[in-house]
Amino acid sequence: MKLYCLLLIVMLTGWTGTAFAQTTGMLTGAITDTKGQPLGFVNVAVVDAASAAVITGTIADLEGQFQIKTPTPGKYLLKLTFLGYSPLQTAPFEVAGDKDSKDFGTLVLQEDAQVLQEVTVQAMRPTVVTEAGKTVVSVEGTALAGGSTALEVLTKAPGVWVDQEGNIKLNGKAGVQLMIDGKSTYLSGKELQNLLQSMSAENVKDLEIIANPSARYDAEGASGMININLKKNALPGMNGSVRVGYQYSELHGYTAGADLNYQHGKWSSSGSLDLAKRTQYRLNDMQRLFHDSEESHLIQDIHQEGTRLVPTLRLGTDYEANSKHSFGVMVNLSDARNRDNIRTASYLRSNQPATDLFVKARNTSEAKYKNGTLNLHYLGKLDTVGTLLSADLDYVRLSSYDESSFENQYDSLGNASPVILARLLTLNPTSYDIYAAKTDFTKALGRASKLELGAKASRVISDNEVRFYEVADASRQLDERRSNHFIYKENILAAYANYTASLGEKWRLQAGLRAEQTATRGHSLTLNQVTERNYLDLFPSLFLQQQVSAAYQISYSYSRRINRPQYEALNPFFFYLDPYTVAVGNPQLKPQYATTLEVTQVLHQAYNLTLGYAATKDFIFEVPVQDKARNTTMFQQQNVDHATSLYATLVAPITVLPQWQMNNNATVSYQRFEDVLDGQRQKNEQVTFMAQSNQQVQLPSQVRLELKAAYQGPVVYGLYRMQSNWSLDAGLKRSFMQDKLDVSLSVTDIFRTRRVKGDTAVNGTSITSSQYTGSQSFRVGLRYKFSRGSQFEARKRDVSLEELNRASGK
Repeated sequence: MKLYCLLLIVMLTGWTGTAFAQTTGMLTGAITDTKGQPLGFVNVAVVDAASAAVITGTIADLEGQFQIKTPTPGKYLLKLTFLGYSPLQTAPFEVAGDKDSKDFGTLVLQEDAQVLQEVTVQAMRPTVVTEAGKTVVSVEGTALAGGSTALEVLTKAPGVWVDQEGNIKLNGKAGVQLMIDGKSTYLSGKELQNLLQSMSAENVKDLEIIANPSARYDAEGASGMININLKKNALPGMNGSVRVGYQYSELHGYTAGADLNYQHGKWSSSGSLDLAKRTQYRLNDMQRLFHDSEESHLIQDIHQEGTRLVPTLRLGTDYEANSKHSFGVMVNLSDARNRDNIRTASYLRSNQPATDLFVKARNTSEAKYKNGTLNLHYLGKLDTVGTLLSADLDYVRLSSYDESSFENQYDSLGNASPVILARLLTLNPTSYDIYAAKTDFTKALGRASKLELGAKASRVISDNEVRFYEVADASRQLDERRSNHFIYKENILAAYANYTASLGEKWRLQAGLRAEQTATRGHSLTLNQVTERNYLDLFPSLFLQQQVSAAYQISYSYSRRINRPQYEALNPFFFYLDPYTVAVGNPQLKPQYATTLEVTQVLHQAYNLTLGYAATKDFIFEVPVQDKARNTTMFQQQNVDHATSLYATLVAPITVLPQWQMNNNATVSYQRFEDVLDGQRQKNEQVTFMAQSNQQVQLPSQVRLELKAAYQGPVVYGLYRMQSNWSLDAGLKRSFMQDKLDVSLSVTDIFRTRRVKGDTAVNGTSITSSQYTGSQSFRVGLRYKFSRGSQFEARKRDVSLEELNRASGK
């Protein structure tokens, strides 16, 4: 209640300030690019028409709107400047008195081809740029992107951490919604990790990190959103590139690909083909201590080697029917083949040596993954003052077929019993069908406010079957106790309203409300068990922006968001990992809700300090449950009562020399998790520190050096505690043949220090683990660019679908 009273006071005082400000004249307008998209933070100067002296000015807000108090009588003109765009001057205008007002309407800035080309060649532009509401991390043209995957460049972003399971965390908080080109990936967990590993970083333009999204976006993503923008620049005529790369990280891998763009008349089309052999290498030393009347100790050494052959095809075309209406279609296809070989040596010891046991296990897996997405898009500019209507239709089909073989050799260490050999087999076909439709409407209300309305509907059907067999004498027998067929259906209806307005010259308000109706049905055909949920949630958001001066800005934000469980986690059966480890589903798993408050200060559009607080109810995390009779650990997703996070993130770029640029970021956070397990309150808390420093140095002979140093202090997640680690990466890049040919070399984790070490103690079981995932690697890459066309023109299609899906594969 206090919060809503505060909002009411702010809105009333803001409107009072607006009414007072309107007693004097104002110069107003809106700024867009050639596609009609708002351009924020453009410098707007009022210049004396006779002397060319700057009289006053301002910086446009996030939506490209500006307001300037009318100067003294005289003859003036407006001058607009923004990096990457050609300067614009208006025609001279007369001011007769300080109460005169003038609306300049919509001012359009043209992309500056020469500036953009120079930036691409030199690549000394800031790689981390702070804007209101988001941080943009440049990837295009960097040496460390050569031969890398989208997952690897994601780990280099400020405040981002990706664990070994593919879960993405932002500012120490889990539950990130990932998008590509403004569209949801539809994935999470291992499936998301597979997608990002199959995507070449050389196709990535930049990353947009949005810690507190507005009501326009889906409420999914309790800790914010990360949008991966792919390269979309096109030349009139034909242009493209071909690339090839090699990587060694204990195993040999390669990458190859080609891009082709064609623009003619009203058509703009593009296509890209990638083929990569990705490798996975993992060493894990795990120990489990079971505390009971007969204390036992399990020591496991795990060695995993895997390869993934991934061809990926992306096709898209846009048609501009006229200056007001455009249509587009985009198709993404991938067909991956995955092969894993896991060898495990396990020693089970107790205080009774006669029962000691050694188990040698060899697990092999062959999997096929087929992913396809289809997007139909419409964008309409209904007038010249910013009224927009967009619509998207999406269909996604994800399927996989995983065949795994488990061969376990049991050897008693306490007597002369014969060695026992057991063979198991699992078949796991999985599919997801995802349908989504959305529409968004934007309308300018007067000179300084805007209304956004939208609606969305989505439907997901997940079919997951596990068939478990015991193999003996070259025949296999279905084990019905461990087999399961699970079908999950989810329907979401959503609508939102978002209002933006200026409150005087210094303040800007954005307030929104999103409603989402969720209906789910999980059906275990094997158990004949049905779990249904039907709930309506409201997700308010508030953003208040204060322009203290032309160089200093403060933003205040509040939002409520949700993370729904992954579909596979709701499956009420277990998945076999090894003789002592299984993963168990939880059909009673509830969504988690997060309330976030943030204050962000931005200086010179570069230096950023964010202070935040997040409280999460029913936080979803993994709990190890011990079966003491069998010395087996079952891992299950459960809800924690409370999770609290306090954090401060600083982004500080430094230009040491014109040829040497540093981009530094650091996060200090406090994490606290509380829950009651077996009648006992469990608490896990930690203050941690994370920092990254990215260096770019332009050396002689057009050689660019890049260095990345990263440190992460001790951190907690749920009931787990992770130890600190650090790493150093380095890369070199050189261009030849008038910048048509790029050669890059890089080494990651030079000192092999990026190891994941952690422990937990719960339910009478202590678990420690030390894991290395082949992070030390050597890469070399070549890229050749070609073109047949006229002057460079930057084109970007803005599709903005934020779909909600949590398809987790293995």
